Amino acid sequence: MTLQDFFQSVSSNPALLTVLLLSIPAVAFLVNLWSGEQAAEIWRWRFVYATLVYLACIPGIFAVTLNIYLFLFERQSIWQMNLITQVLPVITMVATLMLIKRKLPFAYIPGFGKLSGFMTLIAAVIGILWFIDRTRIYAVTYIPFAYIAVGFVGVLLLIRFAWSKLF
Repeated sequence: MTLQDFFQSVSSNPALLTVLLLSIPAVAFLVNLWSGEQAAEIWRWRFVYATLVYLACIPGIFAVTLNIYLFLFERQSIWQMNLITQVLPVITMVATLMLIKRKLPFAYIPGFGKLSGFMTLIAAVIGILWFIDRTRIYAVTYIPFAYIAVGFVGVLLLIRFAWSKLF
């Protein structure tokens, strides 16, 4: 089964994915109601919040990455977007993160820093691949591979530094 076959299967039967993706922010809303108001009560729920963050962010990050790939490299028209597989995971991620941030800062959620590092790495790789695709540097180059590798690591460090200053 290819990724395209999987997306076609989900598109032909979208009910399960829709219910799953819509239930994540709903559970986050319910956990916000049940977790209490004092810091000690909320602190006990931090692993539930971490689970909800990962359940929302993994499909959301995948959908964002897929959208970037489809629009930059495959030249997909926005009119051909699949709302269930390309838009709903992003909306679920944003809604869940907004609900959780009302109750608990992301600094207190276990493993949230790993997600931001993962997003930074994905952004850097896509940016570099897009740059290489546009400049056609891979076709004919006189630059030694070591310089390209050092440049790649430098761009990763620069993006990581910029990300840490941004948030």
